[in-house]
Amino acid sequence: MIGYVTIGTRDMEKAKAFWAGLLEPLGASVLMDLGRIAFIGQEMGQPMLAVCTPHNELAPDHGNGNMLAFPAGSREKVDELYARALELGATDEGPPGERMPVFYGGYFRDPDGNKAVFFQMG
Repeated sequence: MIGYVTIGTRDMEKAKAFWAGLLEPLGASVLMDLGRIAFIGQEMGQPMLAVCTPHNELAPDHGNGNMLAFPAGSREKVDELYARALELGATDEGPPGERMPVFYGGYFRDPDGNKAVFFQMG
């Protein structure tokens, strides 16, 4: 259903290194790099995350209420990927924990302030 999601950055090299490094344990890498936009994912034709410098040349801005959510596969993987995000320069938005009986998640913001979560359902 989702082809890709795009988030803005002030520093393409830093954003590519952060997101590709963070998502590498899930089998992701930079699949296509066109200079001002790069696509990160497991393979073409599957959902991807794109990082870009905004086309209108204005500063990138993270939206209030917008968030990227990545299934981790297990609670242990949530813990691991959340810690990896912080090691790569993310800031904490809520450490891993059970938010409701069937949802376990760890929340963070990337170096540009975009909010994301690694989660496990069930």
